[in-house]
Amino acid sequence: MSRAFSSTEISKLKHVIQEGISVTTDINALKEGLKETVSAVAEEMDLKPAVLNKAISIAYKNEFAKVQEGFNEVENILAATGRDN
Repeated sequence: MSRAFSSTEISKLKHVIQEGISVTTDINALKEGLKETVSAVAEEMDLKPAVLNKAISIAYKNEFAKVQEGFNEVENILAATGRDN
């Protein structure tokens, strides 16, 4: 069943869709710019871009302690199984 929208609702829908398109366009441009910057810095510093992106993600989420704790568990498992070399 199709819903009939009032002229006010249509106006609001058009506005929010246009705003959504604008914001999404901005986000995509910013992401592309960050990707290029990360690639350039990674190349300059002889790092893998994925490592730098991971550091950015951890810093953004403020999860260093959580990630480190998880890594410590993995490290303990690998050491216990003799796979830590």
